[in-house]
Amino acid sequence: MSEGSSDDTGSHDTWVPFKDRPEWKDVKPIPQDDGPDPVVQIAYTDQFREVYDYFRAVVAADEKSERALSLTKEAAELNPANYSVWNYRRNILQDLNKDLSNELKYISQVIEDNPKNYQVWHHRRVIVEWLEDAKDELLFTEKILQDDAKNYHAWQHRQWCIQQFSLWAKELDYVDKLLKEDVRNNSAWNQRHFVIKNTTGYTDDVVVKELKYAQDFIRKAPNNESAWNYMKGVLLDRKLFDNPSVLEFCHDLYSKQIRSPFLIACMIESYEEMLEFGKPKKEETLQKALQLCNELAEEHDTLRKEYWQYMGRSIASKYGTDVSGDS
Repeated sequence: MSEGSSDDTGSHDTWVPFKDRPEWKDVKPIPQDDGPDPVVQIAYTDQFREVYDYFRAVVAADEKSERALSLTKEAAELNPANYSVWNYRRNILQDLNKDLSNELKYISQVIEDNPKNYQVWHHRRVIVEWLEDAKDELLFTEKILQDDAKNYHAWQHRQWCIQQFSLWAKELDYVDKLLKEDVRNNSAWNQRHFVIKNTTGYTDDVVVKELKYAQDFIRKAPNNESAWNYMKGVLLDRKLFDNPSVLEFCHDLYSKQIRSPFLIACMIESYEEMLEFGKPKKEETLQKALQLCNELAEEHDTLRKEYWQYMGRSIASKYGTDVSGDS
């Protein structure tokens, strides 16, 4: 644990077996029972086997003590993904009325060494819940995200803290900073959607603002799928053709010889919506959609050639008869 914590004695530069520790002489370890004929027996180290043999004995006796707390630390160091160890540690913390601020410091160290481990993040969440204080959580997750900006566990914990403790105020600023550092950070785009959806919502004014925000980033990196997905996500409950600025934006990029597959796919989606809802100039719209499907299949997205050929056939089959003779 952190300096001054009650279970610091659990870690040693040279590991001492429990059978050689005087304070554990009264405990009879419980070996793991793999059955009479284990199919694939795990080759545990002697240290791992002994630590968990004593852990099982402590749990069986329902012992809640300082030495038991120290034992859970050793067990967690050997296997930080073991749910039973963390759960029992929490039981001991409560029974002994331990200083949870020290526990938070300890689990910070563990997470830094195991940033993609579900159990350690869950332990942290429980401690924060018990403390009813998330003042350090945004800064801590920022630190973890500096090493891996797409760490799912860090984002999940951050979102929970923001919702649980109403820490919305500066989150869009943080997201904006991340996107300026890496426009392809899909996790940051997702966080922006999460914040807006749970605060202002996508009102008409917000939609206009967010469309421009996404489009500014798309202009910088038109082949970045994340920004395109966000722009379409802003309009999730609306229609692309009801926002003419989107198609105008796409036409502008296309006129500048930009041939991003995501740009062309967005145009096809817009044209397909126009056909579906019976907008004017159906024949012209159909031909534009089919031409773009062909461009993607033959030039700009050849890895998905068969998909775009299928899309062209599907659009032609669905709307070709209806628009026959239409002008």
